[in-house]
Amino acid sequence: MPSFPELLSAFVLLWAVIDPIGTLPVFIASTKNLTPAERRKVARLAALTAGGILIFFIVVGEILLRAMGVPLLAFQIAGGLILFLFALTMVFGESKPEGELHSIRSAEDVAIFPLATPSIASPGAMMAVVLLTENSSHSILQQAIVAVLAILVVGIVYLLMLASAPISRVIGPGGASIVSRVMGLILASIAASNVLEGIKDYFA
Repeated sequence: MPSFPELLSAFVLLWAVIDPIGTLPVFIASTKNLTPAERRKVARLAALTAGGILIFFIVVGEILLRAMGVPLLAFQIAGGLILFLFALTMVFGESKPEGELHSIRSAEDVAIFPLATPSIASPGAMMAVVLLTENSSHSILQQAIVAVLAILVVGIVYLLMLASAPISRVIGPGGASIVSRVMGLILASIAASNVLEGIKDYFA
């Protein structure tokens, strides 16, 4: 059974890469012309699709890597570097809401793109769940717990999307941008730790 600090670290990592607060402005802007019933449908489809994508990577992500001959330590280091670069864009570049608002095309596909991916099930989130469920260092129970935590965070995103209207009035676009940058800093620290651990284990 994972310790509480391990569970907290996994939850914080998943929260940072999924970024529920940062998804709100994307959802609000992409569904502003829809009825309340349509917005609920979009939120439900986006959450289910994102959850399915993350579970897929938890189940077969490492298998695919091994089939392609990619060592998991190499993936850990590469994933950590990419997560770090992703975190830098959150801190110094356009925030997640600002960047993904440019990706919105039409109401027909907003549930899948940009909401389900890359907003909720981002490339960083896909890498994170693979690293958190490495078969050689995590038991089936630990991997199941990571899957539950990932679904929990996606569930929080779903609830926030349902409550998007009052939340947006409270925090505003500036508040969402601040939260995104703070989570970027936390994510950069976690990514650096993953790279250092991968390098240490590789040379050991």
